[in-house]
Parts: sequence; C-alpha cells; structure tokens
Amino acid sequence: MIEEPEQTTGQPEEEEVVDAEVVSTTDPAPEGEAPAPADESAASGDESEGSADESAEANVEEDLNALVEEARSERDEYLQLAQRTKADFDNYRKRMATESQAQLEKGRIEVASGLIEAIDNIERVLDAAGIERSKALEDEIPSDAPITEQGVIVSYRDLHAVLRKAGIEAFESKGESFDPNLHEALQAVPAEGVEPGIVVEEMQKGYRAGDNVIRHARVVVSQ
Repeated sequence: MIEEPEQTTGQPEEEEVVDAEVVSTTDPAPEGEAPAPADESAASGDESEGSADESAEANVEEDLNALVEEARSERDEYLQLAQRTKADFDNYRKRMATESQAQLEKGRIEVASGLIEAIDNIERVLDAAGIERSKALEDEIPSDAPITEQGVIVSYRDLHAVLRKAGIEAFESKGESFDPNLHEALQAVPAEGVEPGIVVEEMQKGYRAGDNVIRHARVVVSQ
C-alpha cells in the first residue's frame, strides 16, 4: 500500500525581497561648480535687524540730546529768574534803607524844629534880661543871679547840647555874603562902607545839620 504525501492546507510561503535604494535629499553638485549660496532671506533678515538697531540707537541719542538741550534751557531760565529776583531784592533793600533814612531824617528835623522854637523863646528872655547869648552858653553861671535867671541859662545850654548831639548847630550870618541856600532876606538897606549883598543884621538865627539846612536865617542885607 502506497502512502500519499500529506497535503498542507496553508498557502506556500512567499519570499519578500525589498530592494534597498539610497536616495539623497540633495543632488551632489557637479564637479567644478561652486556650492549653492546660503539662504538669502536669512542674510537680509540680519541686515534688517542691524539697521533697526542703528536706527534705535540714533533715536535714543536724539532723545538724549533733546533732553540735554531742554535741561540747559530751563537752567538758563532759572538762572535769569534768580538773577532778576536778586536784583529786585537788592533794589528793594536799597529803597527801604533810603526810605528809612529819610524817615529818620524827617523825624530828627521835626524834633529839632521844636527845640529850635524853644531856644528862640529863651533867647528872647535872655535879650530882655540883658544877657548876651554867647556868655550864656560859654561863661560860668553867675552865682549871685536870681534862681530864675540861672534856670533859664541852664535850659538854654541843655537845649543847645541836645541839638549838638543830634548833629544840628546854629550858623553865623552877620558879615557873610548873602546866600539864598542859607539866608532869607527880610529887607535890603543902604550901608556905608559895606559892599552890596552883605548880611548886616541877623533877625533870626539859622540852623543846619551838615549840608542840610534845618531853618534858613532871616537877615537884613546891604544894597
């Protein structure tokens, strides 16, 4: 008896052959040719970024220069303002000092005028008593004189002392040339042996403080 070979129910195995092929992404450059240049867009991007940086730096420098100029302008304005303020203050201080001095001078003149009027009254008393004014100021007070007369002489001297302390003094006019800055002419009379324009009589004594005349002397002038 002959045995038949066993039949396999499966399909015959197929051998799978895969041809491996190496594919290059870029074709090699032919011999003698230069390689292709790098991407131009990347280069242009770098140049663009450099230009932007330079422009930004230029803008920053312009802004800084503008700020510096503005600061200098403000500095000059403040300096001019400070100088004007200082000048105004100096003028104000000088003006106030001048006004204060004028007020002091005015007050001194007012006080002196009151004292001078009191001296005029005392001089009339001295004239009535036959006492010379110069002796009443310079000589010793006579001890045998009445107490009232001594009191008048003391008051006369005290008032003159107050005027001298304030820088005010009487000035002599008789025998001097007439000066309208110092004298007030009440009358002009002929006088033998005297040139015209000479003070021949003093009716009221004049007083001055330095170059400032407190009261003009009233005089009679030769013609």
